[in-house]
Amino acid sequence: MRRSALALLLALATVFAGLATAETSSAQAVWAPRSEDYPAAVTETDVAIPMSDGVVLRGDVQRPADSDGRPVDGRFPVLLTITAYNKAVPDGPASAALGDPGYFVKRGYVQVTVDARGTGGSGGSWAAFSARENTDAGEIVGWAASPERPWSTGSVGMHGASYLGISQLFAAANRPAGLKAIFPQVPAADTYRDVVASGGALDVGFIPLWLGLVTGTGLIPPAYGAGEPDNALQMYLSRVQGATGFTAPMLLSATLGLDSAFDGPFYAERSPINVVDRIDVPTFLVGGEYDLFQRGTPMVFDRLRERGVPVKMIFGPWDHLQGSTGAGIGEAGHGTLQELQLRWFDRYVRGLPDPALDADIPPLTWHEINSGEWHHAQGWIDEQRATTFRLSGASFPGVPGKLVADDAEQGQSTVAPVPVSGLCTRSANQWTAGLPNAVGISRLCEDNRWNDLSGAIFETDPVTQPLRVRGPINARLYTSTPTGNGMLSVSVSSVSPTGEVNRLTGGWQVLSHRALDESRSRYLDGQLIQPYHPFTKDAQNLLQPGEIAPIDVEVFPTGAVIPPGHRLRISVQAFDVPHLLPTLRDLPAALSPLTIHSSAQHPSQITLPVIPAPR
Repeated sequence: MRRSALALLLALATVFAGLATAETSSAQAVWAPRSEDYPAAVTETDVAIPMSDGVVLRGDVQRPADSDGRPVDGRFPVLLTITAYNKAVPDGPASAALGDPGYFVKRGYVQVTVDARGTGGSGGSWAAFSARENTDAGEIVGWAASPERPWSTGSVGMHGASYLGISQLFAAANRPAGLKAIFPQVPAADTYRDVVASGGALDVGFIPLWLGLVTGTGLIPPAYGAGEPDNALQMYLSRVQGATGFTAPMLLSATLGLDSAFDGPFYAERSPINVVDRIDVPTFLVGGEYDLFQRGTPMVFDRLRERGVPVKMIFGPWDHLQGSTGAGIGEAGHGTLQELQLRWFDRYVRGLPDPALDADIPPLTWHEINSGEWHHAQGWIDEQRATTFRLSGASFPGVPGKLVADDAEQGQSTVAPVPVSGLCTRSANQWTAGLPNAVGISRLCEDNRWNDLSGAIFETDPVTQPLRVRGPINARLYTSTPTGNGMLSVSVSSVSPTGEVNRLTGGWQVLSHRALDESRSRYLDGQLIQPYHPFTKDAQNLLQPGEIAPIDVEVFPTGAVIPPGHRLRISVQAFDVPHLLPTLRDLPAALSPLTIHSSAQHPSQITLPVIPAPR
């Protein structure tokens, strides 16, 4: 078997990383990706896949072929992908999130790529991750695993990113016969909290862009249109129905502050975290520290690991587009994305022995912002200890307040409502799915110092020892406002000795949604590190003008180090555009200043999960 120099280096890196753990045997063999079994692949497009309610979905079936392009006889394990981005679009979002399926087909797999209901060439009306679509996901697996498919062994794996990754979680929760393993990249857990309405404010950066993308790609004529004009016409009518019956009403309702602006059954049905306890197949997750689903992917990992499901996660320095393509995964030391997928599916779908898999790849591989180092751990929240810093004194424009371990001083800090706050930050790139980074302009906004001037700033003295953080963070800020509402936008950053501000992560919270569900919040050493707010209409409660209340802001998880000589900083703004805006009903109240209070009676603070220094 031939190996490229890159493959050999990656394989050796995997071994050396494994030798650093007590689990690795010095006698184990080095894993390397196997070579191709077949010279070519051949595709049958728009194969009809009937659902139990009579709607016909369409899938492309790519099979191993000989050198003349003829399909090879025999049955093969199947890799399945379900997309809402129209599989027929050349070099479109579906192919970007899937990669090159020929890599697997030439190694003895069949690839089946299916347009979700109401998208691409499939029939029906689109309603993203509705109960019917999630039922479809399980039925599609059953179709691919059926002995009626002459090219299928009945053993199925799933892969793909973003929407394609979320579909895998819902498919696995159906527990269809034949599904053996999944490999979701950058999937969500809780659609409302992860991306639709972070902190209770509306995502106006990504959600309209995403809805328009799905609707737009759905208007491309299907390849079978000329041969099946009646079906093609029905498909177009269903696209109109999807746009007018799902997309437009949801956007309008949310913007006006009606039902879609609040959490409830609609979002519960579309949140994988509510069905993750039904997933029992081996799962390999990829998450990004600057991803849209930065919050959700680690939550899926946690829940699966708690239940003993074989699960691994790589959590790297990627935005949504980067995490979807997997271009940087090789930096984690376990191989490229396709090599990892091949190893995972060969072990769990094909059934090839791989006794070194768990020794080579620990449950968690995570990137540390600022050092650029990769670390291994057994769990997401594992060895950390809760560490709290109090806000001390007051922040004035250009003059930070303090973050201290004890002996905080009393102070009040005003946060002005600056509607352009967030416009030139890493947050802007993150919540437009990485598009600014893709066109090369995000680097202009990597230093957060100028944005921080639009709010209140608090920071530590330069640290003398590395301060390592992994996991979610809670900022409890005692806040008042003359209007009774508004939003706190909190960023956590590292400040270099020369003043550059590197934004590590952020969190947001609408004041009227401050109600805390302690039973669903996460605590470490008895301290709150991940608050859970109901975000329902009934739980919403305006402050009285001038009333001071503790507001727990869920700051999304990160993996980072504050190096010696650097400072830990939090900054607080009242807006984060283009990410979030208040609903039209809440907008007037959001245009007033906020006051952050710090005193013995109002102990504003930030609590982080800190990794203890080695002894």
